[in-house]
Amino acid sequence: MRLFLKHLSDRRFPPSIKVINFELTSSESMMSSLLFLLSFCLMKLILCSAPLAVVVPQDPILTIGSSLTATCIINSEVNVDSHELYWTLNGQKLPSELYTLVNSSALRVMVHGLNGSRQQSGDNLVCHRVDGRILAGSCLYVGLPPEKPTNITCWSKNTKDLTCKWSPGGEGESFLRTKYTLKFKLRWYGKENECQEMGTAGLNSCYIPKDLALFTPYEIWVEASNKLGSAASDIISLDILDVVTTDAPFDVHVNRVGDLEDQLSVRWSSPPALKDFLFQAKYQIRYRVEDSTEWKVVDDIGNQTLCRLAGLRPGTVYFVQVRCNPVGIYGSRKAGIWSEWSVPTAASTPRNERSSGTCYQKSGESGSNLRRELKQFFGWVKKHAYGCTALNIKLYDQWRVWLQKSHKTRNQNQEVAVFIGLQEDSPGR
Repeated sequence: MRLFLKHLSDRRFPPSIKVINFELTSSESMMSSLLFLLSFCLMKLILCSAPLAVVVPQDPILTIGSSLTATCIINSEVNVDSHELYWTLNGQKLPSELYTLVNSSALRVMVHGLNGSRQQSGDNLVCHRVDGRILAGSCLYVGLPPEKPTNITCWSKNTKDLTCKWSPGGEGESFLRTKYTLKFKLRWYGKENECQEMGTAGLNSCYIPKDLALFTPYEIWVEASNKLGSAASDIISLDILDVVTTDAPFDVHVNRVGDLEDQLSVRWSSPPALKDFLFQAKYQIRYRVEDSTEWKVVDDIGNQTLCRLAGLRPGTVYFVQVRCNPVGIYGSRKAGIWSEWSVPTAASTPRNERSSGTCYQKSGESGSNLRRELKQFFGWVKKHAYGCTALNIKLYDQWRVWLQKSHKTRNQNQEVAVFIGLQEDSPGR
């Protein structure tokens, strides 16, 4: 062991490596001796693995359009002459006219008008021997400092959490790995906090799951940073109660309205979480034909959870969805945020079973038919309505169903009569 120590003390180490002299006592355990031997072997390995060459500067950070002068310096113990070297950038050999021979152990290259890095981990500038083997290399970080993020929008699901999204700002391309940090704090007191759960709602988003204060405004902003600098967005101020959204309405049912071929009835249940809040909700319905991608939206539904769609095509399948917006939650005067649409629910209108022939009426005949239908309607009301029944849409619907049934019965009777006539006129009778 003492021979090893003497060997270490006699060697000339670089200034960065210091050897500590110490004496081993007989009380040291065998384990300590083994650890020392391992340490010595590791140190010898480091001393014997000197690099073949080095590129200066190492890992420079540059803006787009910059020029770079780099030098490959060969280790004196390597039997290579600098005129035998060449350079590559991202695997592409650089022209020899860019080289300058400094001396027998150093070759310089100058690159002008650098473009943004092709990869966020940096571009590879490499010094090679004439046989292609790599002597040394450096990473070039070429890009732009980040621009300040913009368009911060936030929403809270049932007041229990907060999610925010933003835009990177500018064209959003700095060619360098850029870190975004969402920060927030209570406006009048409280410390600055950082959002930890990045990317939960897509790119450039962050999620704050709990421990949020109600009835107190927050200040929220986003900071962007990369190797060339940093930038912060404008600060927005919001109250959690002003950005509440809910789960989508559920238990959506779409049904026919009797035999009315142009109507469907839609009913649904409110999101369960809203039952715990002092709120008024408004709803929207959208629907489309089965073979179409174009939705029609019904806005004026209000706070009710039942609606009837009219003016539909007979014998057609429709897909229907509903969404909710909490209004006036806990007394907030700002409109809430629309929920996601409910799962599509399908239903079909009854098929029109009247005669398939088309009848083109003259203008005078149209008015005559209207008077005849009104006369039929009031006659039906006189016969089927009792007491002080008001003339409302429900009563009109009942008459429409009766009228369709009477047309259907009349058509069936005509078909029976024709069938009987055909049987009587058939030969052999």
